[in-house]
Amino acid sequence: MKKTSIIALAFSLVLAIACKTDKKETNANAETKVENTDAKEAKTASTETAKKVQVMLSSKSGSSVTGTVEFKQEGKLVSMVAVLSGLDEGMHAIHLHAESDCSSDDGKSAGGHWNPTAQPHGEWGAEEGYHKGDIGNFTANANGQGTINFTTDQWCIGCGDETKDILGKGIIVHQGTDDFTSQPSGAAGSRVSCGGVIE
Repeated sequence: MKKTSIIALAFSLVLAIACKTDKKETNANAETKVENTDAKEAKTASTETAKKVQVMLSSKSGSSVTGTVEFKQEGKLVSMVAVLSGLDEGMHAIHLHAESDCSSDDGKSAGGHWNPTAQPHGEWGAEEGYHKGDIGNFTANANGQGTINFTTDQWCIGCGDETKDILGKGIIVHQGTDDFTSQPSGAAGSRVSCGGVIE
């Protein structure tokens, strides 16, 4: 009888230890799955909320205007930061144009302003209408340097919406100032720098 009790006790101990080990492994597997899911979700969120495109601007129309433009999408907002040099001191216009083609010496290969909603030219946000490419004017300092910061929810990077997607568009910097009224382009003068927005 004593022998049977000892065997039963030993069997119970082995069974209890085995169950505990299985439980630990199950918990460990569950934790690993949660961590893997979190990592995937973070990666997906990061991909969805941060898209970036950098554009180099080259001189056109005999100018020495060059620069870089960075577009960054976070969530539904696209921000643009352009840094330019080689400009005449004063106000200049900058627009998105319909084509990313900067092959011509005068920049006209980039086509007209990007206007997917067929609106009149105007100042950004104007009730009378404006092009999706009507960014506006900026000031160059005495050293010919200028910086433009612009943010909108009316653009996207690679979303495929023809009325919002800036991929395949051109960036043109003009010699003069956009008057926001002359049609179809604001009488901003020659195209002194050009870059194509490609992914």
